Amino acid sequence: MSTTIKVREKDSAVIKFAGDSGDGMQLAGSIFSDASAVLGNDLFTFPDYPAEIRAPHNTLAGVSGFQVQIGKEKIFFSGDMCDVLVAMNPASLKTNLKWVKPGGTIIVDSDAFKEKALEKSGYQSNPLEDGSLDIYSLIKAPVTSLTQKSLAGSNVGARIAERCRNMFAVGIVSYLFSHDLETTFKFLEKKFRHNPVILEVNKTALSAGYHYTGGNESADVVYRIPAAALKKGTYRNISGNVATAWGLLAAAERSGRPLFLGSYPITPATEILMELSACKGLGVKVFQAEDEIAGICSTIGASFTGSLAVTTTSGPGLSLKSEAIGLAVMTELPLVIVNVQRAGPSTGMPTKSEQSDLLQALYGRNGECPVIVMSASTPANCFYYAYEAAKISMEHMTPVILLTDGYLGNGSELFRIPRVSELPEINPPLASANDATYKPYKRDAETLVRQWALPGTEGLRHRVGGLEKTDIHGEVSTDPHNHQMMIKIREEKVQKVADHLPLQKILGNSTGDLLVVSWGGTEGSIKTAVREMQKNGKKIGHAHFNHILPLPLNTKNILESYRRVVVCELNNGQFVKYLRSEFPGITFLQYNKIQGLPFFTAELIEKFDQLLNDLQP
Repeated sequence: MSTTIKVREKDSAVIKFAGDSGDGMQLAGSIFSDASAVLGNDLFTFPDYPAEIRAPHNTLAGVSGFQVQIGKEKIFFSGDMCDVLVAMNPASLKTNLKWVKPGGTIIVDSDAFKEKALEKSGYQSNPLEDGSLDIYSLIKAPVTSLTQKSLAGSNVGARIAERCRNMFAVGIVSYLFSHDLETTFKFLEKKFRHNPVILEVNKTALSAGYHYTGGNESADVVYRIPAAALKKGTYRNISGNVATAWGLLAAAERSGRPLFLGSYPITPATEILMELSACKGLGVKVFQAEDEIAGICSTIGASFTGSLAVTTTSGPGLSLKSEAIGLAVMTELPLVIVNVQRAGPSTGMPTKSEQSDLLQALYGRNGECPVIVMSASTPANCFYYAYEAAKISMEHMTPVILLTDGYLGNGSELFRIPRVSELPEINPPLASANDATYKPYKRDAETLVRQWALPGTEGLRHRVGGLEKTDIHGEVSTDPHNHQMMIKIREEKVQKVADHLPLQKILGNSTGDLLVVSWGGTEGSIKTAVREMQKNGKKIGHAHFNHILPLPLNTKNILESYRRVVVCELNNGQFVKYLRSEFPGITFLQYNKIQGLPFFTAELIEKFDQLLNDLQP
């Protein structure tokens, strides 16, 4: 590193890699993020895919991005404005320029800023030459030609050489953040271990980008972010989908029940299916069904035979599964339904995240059909809420819907891997062989949970099915009074789960001026905004809900403890509708965003300040 370059220490930084679909921005961002984690930084990532598989080249619709925030303290979300933007073509610059801080660094492939590409992106003039980027630190690097030049001696064609330009860009960013190249090389070696030729050209391109930046003094300032003080343990950078799969694996091991997954591939949930498919050596059985209905129906069959039964989907698939969920409610069998939400309605925007399915999860079935509804709130805690969903489902013999979303499922953060022995015990209510007192709908007096009788167990022959049952004995019944009683029992059984849930917590004082309420994947950005305002002396608190149906027992007391309550959601107001129906005496304000994007702390702070100012006499 040149002695003329200043090294500036920062607490955190937001970096975004953006380019055409197919430019390898997801890989570039992942490689840089993993290297940052090994070097000790905490992080949170946000992959942002185009909705089309192959959008037209050099168009705004085809821009693919990967954003990561790294820091020396705990990072709660992927960040608002970027400190560094890598723009591999004009379209990615035009789409993302509004997210770059004034004075931030923009790295462009100047070779890509040709007349036709500029025209497709809607530019009237070349932004690299017209002065429109003067408020930024601009690194104009001929990335494509320099990558091809660095690989001139290799035995690869021009097409493969051009595809390595994403690694050249990673080299530039690695230099800017004082990364050790050997750390990044190790990730490339793991990624391309079965293809030594591709491994070498990627390492060469990475080195070329790194040394170009230092040798040409393209940057007058480089950054160093100190390592985070993390609790001792084994860590990895994990996506929410992989964490969900691991949580289910841990629940299967802890409960002693074999894991069965019956699912149909759907964006953005498919990665859970892929991860568990690779775990057959751990005894996992995975069935990739021909459709969503077959997926959940196979899962109900697996549950009947004693498996920890799981199906995974997104919003459109959840709607197709609704009748079968009712069957699981009627038969009172454990079943975990993971819904990785995306923007709707219908097909909607498959690659964009949204809290779009809460009302569907709560009410989207025929008849009186209550299920437990939970939500994860970070990529890493998808592990713990998947584990808890499995625990509750098995111990209480009822379906559980676990809501995550595309932001959590595709995003990632550092995860401290726990020992399975550290996790809470799971005790399914298995019926004993030759129990003369066994009846299929005989219940525990406190929890109303029936026993789980595994087929083939001596003396436990019984019936289940989709027609109403008599209490205790389980015979088919159309008696009106029995039907009402069974409806009430199933509802009460779900509500009694609240007795076993942790009480709701508030970030901040127990009373104050403004309580911010949220759920799901919005936790990080809202928590960051609230903490910043608390530092400035504002009487604001934050209650983030992971348990939705039933709600924690102290929910009403918390909601009544602040002068104003605002519910923030990435939808048109689904949780707030639910809260209004549950607590009609409380006034709820709402703040909603429906853009396929997460909340930004700046917009949240502006809204919360407005609400607090309205309270002033």
